Amino acid sequence: MGESTRNKQVICCKKTYLFFFILAFLIFPGKDLLFAQNKTPFFQRSDTLNKKRRTSVYVTEAALGTTTLIALNEVWYAQYERSDFKFLNDNSQWLQMDKFGHMFSSYYIGKMGMDALAWSGETKKNQLIYGATLGFVFLTTIEVLDGFSEEWGFSTGDVMANALGTGLLIGQELLWDEQRLQMKFSFMTSEYAMNNPDKLGSTPLQQVLKDYNGQTYWLSVNLWSFFKDSNIPRWLNVSVGYGANGLPEGSFDNSTIPREPIESYRQFFASVDVDLTKIRTNSDFLKTVFNIFNLIKIPAPSIEYRSNGDFKFHSLYF
Repeated sequence: MGESTRNKQVICCKKTYLFFFILAFLIFPGKDLLFAQNKTPFFQRSDTLNKKRRTSVYVTEAALGTTTLIALNEVWYAQYERSDFKFLNDNSQWLQMDKFGHMFSSYYIGKMGMDALAWSGETKKNQLIYGATLGFVFLTTIEVLDGFSEEWGFSTGDVMANALGTGLLIGQELLWDEQRLQMKFSFMTSEYAMNNPDKLGSTPLQQVLKDYNGQTYWLSVNLWSFFKDSNIPRWLNVSVGYGANGLPEGSFDNSTIPREPIESYRQFFASVDVDLTKIRTNSDFLKTVFNIFNLIKIPAPSIEYRSNGDFKFHSLYF
């Protein structure tokens, strides 16, 4: 079941990233709106409800979600036997790295949905109901499909992680009307990928999706948001991160050559970060770019504590 669960997580990640990119760009209505005179510039959020924008967002989200799930069912799940609905308990696998991936994906798909509706001038209530919940609905629907597949099963742990990501997003909007704590992601190629490219990926993009050993998930806290009367730079964040190393997929290919057992351990990080959305600019285009790429943790000095008791200082960790 271990390798099947790994395949499930990789496929889920690929569909999630595809959903990110399509949702970000398919609502683009064309150059006529971008360069039109006497209209709100495309990258600028509408102060009042723009029905054309709202319609384009709702139609795109509905069409994209439906098409993705139908294609997924026909192209992927059709390759495997169907079964009665069943559950899968994978909470102890991968040192929970897959659960952090679900939290991150649910948070950012929901944030994209929320930002898209804010761009259209939709009410805050509807942004939260129809936008911020998008990640939870999309990823949990995939879990339902998994539940009817002989190869996998419905993971309650994954659904809980989806709920935590969405809850982090919506909870802050209700409490502060802003995201003071943001999930972020970073990746460094691990030493295991070169020895096991079939499982961990032979290209950098494949490794980002497959190699848990190189992934780190961060909770990045904007200090100025809590002390707005202070002289703290608006963009300065502190971050705590979680990663894992020496996972089962991090082992070498099966070989007759004896090798030392690989130690698996959790990694906990403390570092500094930058909130790109707090960088002041008059360009709506740059604001949009900063908002999109703010999901990436910037390289910075970091302190690492490993569950085996070791401490390590990184002059630059990504």
